[in-house]
Amino acid sequence: MALPALGFAGSLRFAWTQLTSMRTALMLLLLLAVAAVPGSLFPQRPAGPEIVDQYLEENPVQGEWLDRFQMFDVYSSVWFSAIYILLFVSLIGCVFPRAVKHAKDLRSAPPRTPRRLSRLPEYGKVVLEPRGPSPAEAVAEAARILKKRGYRTQIRQEPDGGASVGAERGYIREIGNLLFHFSLIGVLAFMAVGGLLSYSGQKIIVEGEGFANTLVAYDSFTPGSAFSEDRLAPFSMTLDGFEAEFDRESETHYGQPLDFTAHMTVQDGTDGEPRQQELKVNHPFDIGGTRVYLVGNGYAPEVTVRDGNGDIAFEGPVVAQVQDQLYTSLMVIKAPDAQPDQLGFVGFFLPSAYTGEDGVAVSVDPELYNPELNLNSYYGDLGLDSGEPQNVYVLDTDELSELNNRNLEAGGITLQPGESYDLPEGKGSISFDGVQRYVGLDIHYDPGKWGVGFFSVLALVSLVVSLFVRRRRAWVRGAAGPDGSTMVEYGLLARGEDFGLREENVSLRRQFEKSWPVVAPEAENSPTPASTPASSTASTTPNRPE
Repeated sequence: MALPALGFAGSLRFAWTQLTSMRTALMLLLLLAVAAVPGSLFPQRPAGPEIVDQYLEENPVQGEWLDRFQMFDVYSSVWFSAIYILLFVSLIGCVFPRAVKHAKDLRSAPPRTPRRLSRLPEYGKVVLEPRGPSPAEAVAEAARILKKRGYRTQIRQEPDGGASVGAERGYIREIGNLLFHFSLIGVLAFMAVGGLLSYSGQKIIVEGEGFANTLVAYDSFTPGSAFSEDRLAPFSMTLDGFEAEFDRESETHYGQPLDFTAHMTVQDGTDGEPRQQELKVNHPFDIGGTRVYLVGNGYAPEVTVRDGNGDIAFEGPVVAQVQDQLYTSLMVIKAPDAQPDQLGFVGFFLPSAYTGEDGVAVSVDPELYNPELNLNSYYGDLGLDSGEPQNVYVLDTDELSELNNRNLEAGGITLQPGESYDLPEGKGSISFDGVQRYVGLDIHYDPGKWGVGFFSVLALVSLVVSLFVRRRRAWVRGAAGPDGSTMVEYGLLARGEDFGLREENVSLRRQFEKSWPVVAPEAENSPTPASTPASSTASTTPNRPE
């Protein structure tokens, strides 16, 4: 038996059907999570290109193959983008047809009333006294009660002259399910927007210095895939002062930091009015749609370096890298303009220096109680004239000659504010002029973060709705009994598992008994689950009641 060929159009239709199935969407979501793992195992170029270069130098063979498969650019790689786009398309193709179908269901009438309500999982019957309402009036009242309980109702006339009402509620469950998947699409879309248009930069500002939001002003900068320099918002800021508060009362935590506050003057745009702004840890401020975070601070000793000719080769504050909680800070000073030889210095800045019996100076407090510089000096070629980029916080001493060291006859350089030191061999001098504070800032711009946050919250709320809202159907039929009294029977059916269906039965009966003069029910007429054969049939075919 030969099967008919699908043809080109049929193959495309089959591929689209497979791609837009919920099973495929879940598989792609899992595959996306797996594909993101290499991004945490290998260094990424957007986060640190110098680390990638170092990895390639240390692992030339392995690194070359990893680079071919874009393992150092995982989140912008072809294969990761392909999975991301396929997941996006799959979710759209999954959600929108279901949304259209559900919109039609919302406009459709509740299902018709089954002929035998007693076959439903929950069933009850009440008989009204002769002075009670007619069957049509009882059904109208039942419809009002059901509508008050959140059901969508429709009254129908029965062939035998009676009346019935069909009711259904819980449509919001499917709406919650659709909103959850729609929220996933929103999260993916705004994450893509953030990945394309966002940027992140770092900047160190010394007291009294300013910063303008231009590309060349950043110390390091990580742009998005589609970033353009034109998207940099025009703003500027100046560090007016910095305050650090340390614990001075506790015996066990003495000297630990309690609070940091940077006092800044910020100006939005070139024509904006300057305003004062406080910046604290975990309390960023927004300017020009960009968020500024305080992530670090330290000391910047002011030094002046003169060369062998007596000319100033370097002058100004030098950012010292904090090494511990006592603010022992590593310092590197480079003076490439010194003549006749370039000069370099490396050592430590100690905010509160104390020299022990071994002659080694250490810092005993983070405050400026006894600031001191301890430096070694070098001369020679610093390697800056070659044009190759260097780390400003590292001094390569392999090609330099040492002038000062505690193990040499000249000894190391020890300076306190206001002191100067003449270098050996007439190479120049260095003076310690004072100390400034500096702050380290993280500057982030992400146009997609608000969308990601909104759709994440919407997804959580929608998930709760879809998990806890139950889809239920109810029918009430009114008919005339043999003695002319009105008999009302009702049945309940749940779409899916619903442990609260029994309580709904009891609640409806209470409402009916409050609304109508009801004859005391016999034992068999009290609300009980349907008999096992009928109940089993109704439960296995809940969408096709007779």
